[in-house]
Amino acid sequence: MTTFTHLQNGSDIRGIALDTEEETANLTPVAMEKIASGLIHWLLQKQTIQPLTIGIGQDSRLSGAKLKEALVTALVNQGVQVIDFGLATTPAMFMSTQFEEFACDAGVMLTASHLPYYFNGVKIFSQSGGAEKEDIQFILTHTAEVASETIGTVKKADILTPYAADLVQKIRQGIEGTPEQPLKGLKIIVDAGNGAGGFFAEKVLQPLGANTEGSQFLEPDGHFPNHIPNPDNKEAMASIQQAVLANKADLGVIFDTDVDRSAVVTKTGDVLNRNNLIAVLSKIVLRENPGTSIVTNSPTTDHLKVFIETLGGKQVRYISGYRNVINKAIQLNEAGIDCQLAIETSGHAAFKENYFLDDGAYVIAKILMLLPQLQKEGQTLESLIADLKQPAETQEVRFKLERADYRPLGEQVIADIANIQVAGWTIDPENDEGIRFRLGEDFGSGWFLLRMSLHEPLLVLQVENDESGIIPQVLHEIHRFLNAYPDVNQEKLVALLA
Repeated sequence: MTTFTHLQNGSDIRGIALDTEEETANLTPVAMEKIASGLIHWLLQKQTIQPLTIGIGQDSRLSGAKLKEALVTALVNQGVQVIDFGLATTPAMFMSTQFEEFACDAGVMLTASHLPYYFNGVKIFSQSGGAEKEDIQFILTHTAEVASETIGTVKKADILTPYAADLVQKIRQGIEGTPEQPLKGLKIIVDAGNGAGGFFAEKVLQPLGANTEGSQFLEPDGHFPNHIPNPDNKEAMASIQQAVLANKADLGVIFDTDVDRSAVVTKTGDVLNRNNLIAVLSKIVLRENPGTSIVTNSPTTDHLKVFIETLGGKQVRYISGYRNVINKAIQLNEAGIDCQLAIETSGHAAFKENYFLDDGAYVIAKILMLLPQLQKEGQTLESLIADLKQPAETQEVRFKLERADYRPLGEQVIADIANIQVAGWTIDPENDEGIRFRLGEDFGSGWFLLRMSLHEPLLVLQVENDESGIIPQVLHEIHRFLNAYPDVNQEKLVALLA
């Protein structure tokens, strides 16, 4: 039986959907037909009631319509009732399994998040949550067509309007007095990066009373002509910063392509993403749930740990990958340890109160619930994290591992660097991914983390220091160490040291 495991990307499916000069498409209509069969087999493991109902949504990518057509046709031919939601977001597609009016057995989102225009992918939800790595492997290896005595059906529906209405209701209920327009008098602008998040301005912010004039790139455009729709991208964040300042907005909101990630910019132009966003959301959940634990991925600043602990909470640093962080939080709750938030520095954030769904729009909803209270108290979002110390400098370097069997090489490098003898370097035992060193003495005050990339042949180095000018010294030591490994490409590091 033919398998399509080369399309697996952790708990998602991703591939090249459009031919380019350098790339040949491998996520094709034929592949989508096979994925349809695997999806049916997977769902039939869980339930025997038929026919199945599967909802399908897509972001603004150019290849979305072609891939969706192949998926829909294959599902219908195998007896499935399909709801075509058209333009949608990843979190909205999960909610299609929860809203009674749709009650989908599965929600399928065609997206490749922030990747270039020629990529696409598939994210899959059942009524109990997102597919895991093992589920995706099953789907991609069980691709025989499912025999059906009947032909399915297809109908079109709008998921973004009920999803937005649900958000509006939750925001109102999250504010004292349940005001109809709690954001009246505030100017809040949205940057959707020409992805699927443009609805947020008209369908969420405006009903709550906000002025959204100055919002930008709301129209879906799969060429992504203005900037990469990615809250972790410097150019994207600079664009929303400029828009906030130019329009004298009270807040700027930016989403990635499929709206499972977000970030904000304050009225002064300060960026709240990465560690700063984790700190803001940590403060919110610790106000509501004193003493709770917060799971993050590994490359967070040491200052975040101090910030959370000072508020009475506990940070659990875990391995990267949004499903990994979410699953760790779920495991902690099952073990009797209250954990209200799972969040990565990339912006993936999931709240226990919201199905542990990584939902960028819900992140913004939590912040919006707080804004009226902050105004009354004469506070700002910046004041919430005034006690979070900021590092003097940070640096990330990615090393390509130039071996076909790259993982053993990366793991060997990480194991060997544990034996490095440099005065002022000590291994941090509170780490579950790669190796983390604390820096002291002649190396200032900081840390570095060396870890494997989740899905690419890369070693990733992240360095942070509270003293300026120290990081080059750290990089020189690492350069000397890596010289013993000729298959570790140091070009990017050498360029920084030049």
